[in-house]
Amino acid sequence: MTQQRTVRGALIGCGFFAENQMRAWRDLHEMGKGVEIVALCDRDPQRLAYFRDLFGVEAAYTEAETLFAAFAGELDFVDIATTTPSHAALVPLAARHGVDIICQKPFAGSLENASRLIAQCSASRVSLGIHENFRWQHAVRQTIETLRSGRIGRPFFGRISYRSGFDVYAAQPYLARAERFILEDLGIHVLDIARALFGEVARLSCETTRINAAIAGEDVATLMLQHDDGITSVVDCSYATRLADDPFPQSLIEVDGVHGSLRLRQDFVLEIHDTGGHCVVQTVRPEPPAWSESPWVPIQASVLAFQADWLEAYRQNRPIETRGEDNYNTLALVEAAYEAAATHQSVIPERWNR
Repeated sequence: MTQQRTVRGALIGCGFFAENQMRAWRDLHEMGKGVEIVALCDRDPQRLAYFRDLFGVEAAYTEAETLFAAFAGELDFVDIATTTPSHAALVPLAARHGVDIICQKPFAGSLENASRLIAQCSASRVSLGIHENFRWQHAVRQTIETLRSGRIGRPFFGRISYRSGFDVYAAQPYLARAERFILEDLGIHVLDIARALFGEVARLSCETTRINAAIAGEDVATLMLQHDDGITSVVDCSYATRLADDPFPQSLIEVDGVHGSLRLRQDFVLEIHDTGGHCVVQTVRPEPPAWSESPWVPIQASVLAFQADWLEAYRQNRPIETRGEDNYNTLALVEAAYEAAATHQSVIPERWNR
């Protein structure tokens, strides 16, 4: 039996969420999947030292250029877990060094920049994958696969709902200062689920509001999407919803098809209804990684699932689902949503067709 070559990567950005990514890479390494993070980078020496000590990675740098110079020809990929503005420099830098790229969402601050980054990666013959993990949450994935199997026939209506009052600002205080908040930070995930379920969007409308006066951006958004195949879907997001049993961080899904309906309920229950009035109930609870903790289990498990699929795609030399060209269309929905909310009119989103 031929032993797989170890795929060597570097992590750039040692912030709050990146710890999940590092733990997932370590799990894959310990599972014998043949992948290892061999270098770290962060401009904050304290965060860098914390990650270096926690994960036992000795090669640690405060400048990405220094990292790439030190590992010239020795890296297969880089996992960029920094904030959006830094991607404009980091993605081209990695592309010039010929390494495949995983980039945190949103991978660009505008569609113009997104096009430029995709083109630069293509010209350098490196892959650009976007760390879009919501469609890899186990419960969401099971709903997507059940719909794609044809179990309820052709869908005609859907709703993806993410409503919570969880204090996301405590661990990520920069979210409270963001002028564009819920659509750009959370809505992008939920809109990606809508695309995974129902395909591309021909037009959309959107209304937003701010309930929490202590934040800068919008914390509630409601969208209606008309998909190419004639499906209508509603996407609604809130971080201002007070519930005794808060579902954070679960996305709840409804799909109506010509032969039945799907309902992804709170606490990982998937209902499959047929035209005869019968209902099959499945538990779609994620398998928690050993390091996961409530209430983050669905997201933390999805990070591991996304990275496992990325690694498999790398070995098979196939594109991942959330490659740059695909995620461009999700990013375009966010931009169209802000335009629709500002104008109170429906908007035709841009689409990758190059």
